Amino acid sequence: MEILWVLMALVMLGFVLLPLLRRRRGVIEQVPPGHPDAADPATYGFVRQEELDVRLPGPDQDLLDVLDVVRRTQDYRAASQLLAGTEAEGELRWQRVQAFAGAAALELQERPGGVGETPGGQWLRVWRAEAPKDPGGAAVHAEFLVQQAWRTSAPGTDEFRIIMEEARDACGQAALLAPGDPVPYIVELSVARGLAYSRGEFEKLWLKILDRAPAHMGAHLAALHYWCEKWHGSRELAMEFAQAAAARAPRGSLLAAMPLFAVFEHLPEVNLVSGFYRSEVVTKAIHGALFAAQSARSDDPVAAHVRHLLVFFLVRSERWAEAMGQLIHVDGHVGALPWSLSEDPAAEFAVYRALAVAGYEANGGSPATLLH
Repeated sequence: MEILWVLMALVMLGFVLLPLLRRRRGVIEQVPPGHPDAADPATYGFVRQEELDVRLPGPDQDLLDVLDVVRRTQDYRAASQLLAGTEAEGELRWQRVQAFAGAAALELQERPGGVGETPGGQWLRVWRAEAPKDPGGAAVHAEFLVQQAWRTSAPGTDEFRIIMEEARDACGQAALLAPGDPVPYIVELSVARGLAYSRGEFEKLWLKILDRAPAHMGAHLAALHYWCEKWHGSRELAMEFAQAAAARAPRGSLLAAMPLFAVFEHLPEVNLVSGFYRSEVVTKAIHGALFAAQSARSDDPVAAHVRHLLVFFLVRSERWAEAMGQLIHVDGHVGALPWSLSEDPAAEFAVYRALAVAGYEANGGSPATLLH
């Protein structure tokens, strides 16, 4: 199978040797449905590509139900009630805040408003106006502003800075409404990256989060971006941050997977070394993530994020059976790295899944031997 990866790398250089596959920073092109080389996901009970849910990394039916109600009725109260009943220090609250903010941002993008037309996401504005002391609404509004900055303007521009400064103020207001809630400070981590906080300012913000939720995986993933080479750190600083988090991870925590995310953030654009994904650094990071996924609670909402990234690395390192072992846990939802970076997350996921199935079967695997 190693020649497959070499050929895909050559395609990146412009030599059209394989019309079905290509690679861009670890991305492979879709095998057309119905092609004889395309694996049938139904054989393993997998969801067909057109039915994959791109909104979330894993199941959260309560959230999906409320999102549907809010979008249909434009009434924020169901969202407010759901957040009020969600544990403040847990991972789920952070993910739900992101989801509500993303829904409002998407509605606004679809219906920007005009003369005589109500803009999309109006329910969020009504939420803030009618319930200004609701900590859930304040947190969603802060995250909405952050997402708007990244979606609608470029870092370094005046427009970007203005929106981010408004988001920073909104984070402060949300924090005052819920002193023990880490979410407003987690939202501000993205502001810190966008506005280029000094390391001293960033560390001060980070300590506020550690005081409230020291093992919060979502917070660590958000903070990792600041330390990456493409932002305000380096490859070494990012790995140091990730390894320190993994070293202090309590039992059952997913923090042991942090080094794998640090490796992913610093993947080379084009890799011509066939053994890269079997190197010591990558192998250690994979093992840490596998341990984290196995040790985590079955209902940990961040476990799906870890498993999706494991699928990517396990397929790249040709560890087919282990990749299949992760797929049975996450199949059906693809709203996570690395698929979310693609223009078509479902297609990207489906290709890696097909490769995992093909590699698994080439080494004697079958639906009967796949443990669920």
